[in-house]
Amino acid sequence: MDDYLKDPIAIEEKSFAMIKAASELGHLDDEQQQIAMRLIHTCGNPDIVQQLRISDSAIAKGINALNNKASVLCDVEMVRNGLTKRFLEVEPLCFLNHAGVAETAKQRHESRSMCALSHWKDNLDGAIAIIGNAPTALYRLMEMIEQGTTKPSLIIGIPVGFVGAAESKDYLWNNHKSLGIECITILGRSGGSALAAGAFNTLIRLKRGLRF
Repeated sequence: MDDYLKDPIAIEEKSFAMIKAASELGHLDDEQQQIAMRLIHTCGNPDIVQQLRISDSAIAKGINALNNKASVLCDVEMVRNGLTKRFLEVEPLCFLNHAGVAETAKQRHESRSMCALSHWKDNLDGAIAIIGNAPTALYRLMEMIEQGTTKPSLIIGIPVGFVGAAESKDYLWNNHKSLGIECITILGRSGGSALAAGAFNTLIRLKRGLRF
C-alpha cells in the first residue's frame, strides 16, 4: 500500500485547499463560503454549491441564537448525533423516539418525524431548527409557522429524497420572507442528515472565529 496522509489536521487543510481550487464560490461572501466549503467537504461534490441557498440574515441570526443558548431542534437522531458536541453549549433535542410519537403517527397516518414536531412548540421560539431527513417534518414546521406558532431564528432545511424533498425546500426558499424566517437549504433532491449537521457545525465554528 502506498504511503498516505494520516495526520487529521494536514488532511483537513489539504481537503479545503482542494475544495477552494475546485469550487466556484465568488458569488458568496466569506461566511457563506465557509458553509459552502463544509457542505462540499461533506458530500464530496463541488457542484452542490449551485443549489445552495442562504437567506440574507441566516448566518447572523444563527450565530445570535447560539450566543443566546437557544434550543437546537433536530428532526432525527442522525442529525443530532452529527453535531459537534465539544462546541455545543446546549443539549440538542430530538423527539422522534419520544413516548407516544410512533403510536400517534400511526393513528394519524403521518410520518413519525412530522408527528414529533408537536413536541417542538415549547422550545421553538428563537431556536435553530435542523431538518436533514424528512420532507414531511419541513412541511409540518412551515405549516406550524403559517398557523401562528412561535418562530425559530433559523431553519436549516436540507431533507433528502424523491418524494417531497425538492418541493418542500422550494417552498421554504420561495416563502421564507413571507414566513418571516431565515433559512439555509439545498434545492433539489440532494440533502441528508450529514449535510444539515455540517451547516450547523459551520455556524458553531464561525461563532468561535474559526475559518478554513
